[in-house]
Amino acid sequence: MRRLSGLAHGLIRASVQPGRFAYDRSSASLQSLQREKLASLMGAIDGTAFARQHGLSARTSWEDFANNVPMTNYSDWAEPIAAQREQPENRLIDSPVARYQPTSGSTSAVKWIPYTRRFLKELDAAICPWISDMYHRYPGIRTGAHYWSLSWVPTEMRAHTTGHINDDMKLLSFGKRWLVSSTQAVPDAISLAPSSDDSLFATVTYLAARSDLTAMSIWSPTFALGLLEKLSLWRKEVAAVLVYGHWCSHQGSLGYLPCPESEAAADLLLNWDGELSAAFFVNLWPRLSLISAWDTAASAPWAQRLQTLLPQADFQGKGLWSTEGVVTIPYKDDFVLAAGSHVYEFEDIASKQVLPPWALEAGQEVTPILSTGSGLLRYRMNDVLKVTGHQGQLPALRFLGRNDGADIAGEKISTILAQRLLDGLDWPSGLQPVALLAADEGCKSGRPAYVLMVEADVAISSYWRKRHEKSLGQQLEAGLLEHFHYLVARNLNQLGPVRCICHPEARRHFLEACSRRGMIEGNIKVEALRHWTGRLPLDPPVAVASPALSAIS
Repeated sequence: MRRLSGLAHGLIRASVQPGRFAYDRSSASLQSLQREKLASLMGAIDGTAFARQHGLSARTSWEDFANNVPMTNYSDWAEPIAAQREQPENRLIDSPVARYQPTSGSTSAVKWIPYTRRFLKELDAAICPWISDMYHRYPGIRTGAHYWSLSWVPTEMRAHTTGHINDDMKLLSFGKRWLVSSTQAVPDAISLAPSSDDSLFATVTYLAARSDLTAMSIWSPTFALGLLEKLSLWRKEVAAVLVYGHWCSHQGSLGYLPCPESEAAADLLLNWDGELSAAFFVNLWPRLSLISAWDTAASAPWAQRLQTLLPQADFQGKGLWSTEGVVTIPYKDDFVLAAGSHVYEFEDIASKQVLPPWALEAGQEVTPILSTGSGLLRYRMNDVLKVTGHQGQLPALRFLGRNDGADIAGEKISTILAQRLLDGLDWPSGLQPVALLAADEGCKSGRPAYVLMVEADVAISSYWRKRHEKSLGQQLEAGLLEHFHYLVARNLNQLGPVRCICHPEARRHFLEACSRRGMIEGNIKVEALRHWTGRLPLDPPVAVASPALSAIS
């Protein structure tokens, strides 16, 4: 088995090597490469309704494109995408659509992005150098099984989304996908299960059976933590499945999948007390060599928690990817522009000037603007990145956070500001921020207020959780009051004071509430700031004080 695995990984490394060579060449010719990509893109959209509307043709120059095409967001493309889905001849670009990929944002439900053959080739141009570099830097992943995460649409949508389930491997070309599938610990067919819980159960069962697991590539570290917690919760049932080679109570929903078996893993699970500990996971996955996940901005504390639980593995942060396109990839110890993929522009946050990528300078904070093979042009993302340097001519950019912010009463709080305030709080041991909610019903009276959700170690007593809630709330309120518009909103009584909710399962309640709102499981990112309508994800009742001194511990 190890020999076959090593052979497959060797073939994968060989298949992605040309992409790495091409990427390395781009570091010496960024401007010419980007101008060539725009010329090719203009040829592909020539004759479309959008091109006619804005006077675009195959001869359009970079300067004419930048001067004549407006910035766009998803709302500008929703109707054209819907029309293309109804009648494919209403094309956005001259490239066949392979599928429509679902995605969701901080406040939006599902959006559908057309994944054309051209767009998939653009993604392949980013994936190949990243994977090649990953194999080079982490030799332990050259054998064994890998887990590339799936991101599932909500259970109630599954009957309507066959063929459109998010699968990281579908970003690869067919040949590479075939090779990679032979190394996967979890088959992509789990996405066909009738519910998210069925998919999760199958995932943790397959993973538990693989003592040869060497790499895990997921997006949000909270998703990976959720998998570890589910394994703890379901450990006895998973053990039974691994012993009997039968899906037991899940047979009706998972019977179409081959059932994994492992008596050794079952023994580990049955002797496990369920506490998440590094010692247990080192025994379960002794060869685990690499974890790849988001590790910047609001994801940082959860990435650190994941590293603590899986110390046998190195950790690699993700670049900036979204369903709409890729901006940076992890490459040679940095996050570098995926210059061979799309056409890129950047808006300088301070000056509002829109710059080509070859004009970026270290120290700038910028927002990316993508024009891609999906047909979406000058698509403005809501992310903020800082230019940290260059690899050759390619800018290196670090993700700082989202730029959509919140403004429920004229307070104009940005996600970047929220992240900086959270980073500046005096965090007691055992507490981690989940999200700052700009909540329409944040006060207990139902008025708007900012609510900080915090996950507390289960060992922290309710008394100390209340003390920490008060302290953190006061610190955050003081920081927000230094922001003029927030101060005005508070003075006018438009907002109540900051509330803080500390709870041992704050993260789980938050992610489950996001999932119920239609956001895609596995893609839900823990972010510093989020506008929240309706009932809070977690609003425990006021505790009745106990006279017992033992409560204070």
